[in-house]
Amino acid sequence: MSAHWCVCANCREMPSDLERKCCGQQQQQHCISRLPHMEAYILQEGVLRLARRIWTDIQAVPDAVEAGESNRQFRYAAYRQFVVWQYRALGQGHRVVIPSCCVWTIRDRFPDPHGQYQGYAPQRL
Repeated sequence: MSAHWCVCANCREMPSDLERKCCGQQQQQHCISRLPHMEAYILQEGVLRLARRIWTDIQAVPDAVEAGESNRQFRYAAYRQFVVWQYRALGQGHRVVIPSCCVWTIRDRFPDPHGQYQGYAPQRL
């Protein structure tokens, strides 16, 4: 069910006013979360595995995924992919809120088994 602040008819309720963001498309079929590029760039596991490998190489961090963590890792990689696709690389200290319709498309594809999600966390000083 669409939230009252949504115009694309694909958003769901979010926990904070800041996260209550819609893609702004007036017709449901034009919603960013329904575009073929969303499926190709953001939701494909192979693309996300590659993106994660690139990210861990650039950040020089180990890519140790604990058992049962694959969906969480896919979600985070998908969020990063979405930001690069829609906004380009943002860099440290400059963050954006992803539209609810897209957040829930990612969460539906890579669900948390307990329905527990971090949500948007503003930059900490």
